[in-house]
Amino acid sequence: MGLEDAGDLVLHIILSKIGPQDTARVACVSKRLKVSASDESLWSIFCSLDLNISTPLDPHGDSAPSFKRAYELWRESFRMYPWNLVKRVTCCWDNLKLWLSLNFPEAKATLRKGVTEDELEEVETVLKVKLPLPTRLLYRFVDGQESSSSSNRLHGTLGIIGGYSAYSHEVNVYLLPLKEVIKKTKEAMRHIGFSSRSNLIVVAVSAASSIKIFFLDCTNGQLYTATSTRQMLPCVPDSLVRSVHDVSGEQQQDALLLWLEEHARRLQTGTIKVREQENIKSISLFPEIPPLCSVAVTNGVQVRASSVFIPEIANLRNQPPAYWYAYSIRMSLMPEGCILNGIHHSSCQLYWRHWVIRADDAVIDNVNGEAVIGKYPLLQAGEEEFVYESCSNFPTTIGSIEGSFTFVPGSLKDPKGSQFEVNVAEFPLKLPDYIF
Repeated sequence: MGLEDAGDLVLHIILSKIGPQDTARVACVSKRLKVSASDESLWSIFCSLDLNISTPLDPHGDSAPSFKRAYELWRESFRMYPWNLVKRVTCCWDNLKLWLSLNFPEAKATLRKGVTEDELEEVETVLKVKLPLPTRLLYRFVDGQESSSSSNRLHGTLGIIGGYSAYSHEVNVYLLPLKEVIKKTKEAMRHIGFSSRSNLIVVAVSAASSIKIFFLDCTNGQLYTATSTRQMLPCVPDSLVRSVHDVSGEQQQDALLLWLEEHARRLQTGTIKVREQENIKSISLFPEIPPLCSVAVTNGVQVRASSVFIPEIANLRNQPPAYWYAYSIRMSLMPEGCILNGIHHSSCQLYWRHWVIRADDAVIDNVNGEAVIGKYPLLQAGEEEFVYESCSNFPTTIGSIEGSFTFVPGSLKDPKGSQFEVNVAEFPLKLPDYIF
């Protein structure tokens, strides 16, 4: 039985399976097949699967007369790019925007409308580089974020990559719009010292007080960040920086896209989350779930702990090198309070800390002292976590910290019983595969 002999429902199912390109070819066979291949419900399926749009919209977000026309406009607008790459970039931005809409709309509001091919070519001309195809596509959809210098909304905390803090060292990374890419890259050429022939461009920076810069190498497609001694560290595993090919056969790398895809995955899985402190929200890069975050509950006191690599203050040229990590400790008292000898207490207060710090399984420090960062947190049953951050450096790429806190039930001024130890389960400090 030929296609023309099939019933409308069967034909619809067949066309939906063979995809938009073959459906367009089938439309050239006969008038009946042309009518079937033009069915709006069919093209709504293709738009949903390929472009994740549920209404007929063109690439600029404007209404199109039909799903079929919307699909055609998308193909025409991105005809110079591999279609699978277009779909992949679309999916990446859709995932990030959806998460931001649900969890951090203030940051989503800073995303800028995508740029044109002419604007991309202007950047290439001014900076004398050839942008990788995935990078071009990323900017076609979103032109980075409104920068702190051009918008009061950012305030250094709305970067979609996020950040961390330890003492006075604060980081919050946002994606640069193209005009800032040009400006920051020229500044880097003057102040950091790399040549205009290096093919490095600045694509992301910290909006907070501490300097952290991400460089895209337009020759090999890798994404880098610099240490305090200007050593470039890859932010994506070299083995994963795969090649895709444009229509002319030129190889283009996709490290920036891989980086954003991995970031979206960590957000979607809850590995990292939005943190609100003193009514200021930001994406915290301290992991929230095991195995990167340790969790321990002792006598009703819960302690969660995790770390983040700090490349911008690392010094890997020294012997031994100094790998710096910030670590976050979150402690809280469970709703039932702390339980000692069968007695429930609605509060307890920290008095003492003890840390065992290891590098490559060898103990390199054993710390004992009062308080944490000069504070004696009083935990109340069911209240929010007390959070503090600190930092430490290691001579190796792999280390760990574990220890305990000494608490008193009630408070230090009015103790309700004997001191007790609260476990801090071991958490890793490891040079990550992806650096954010």
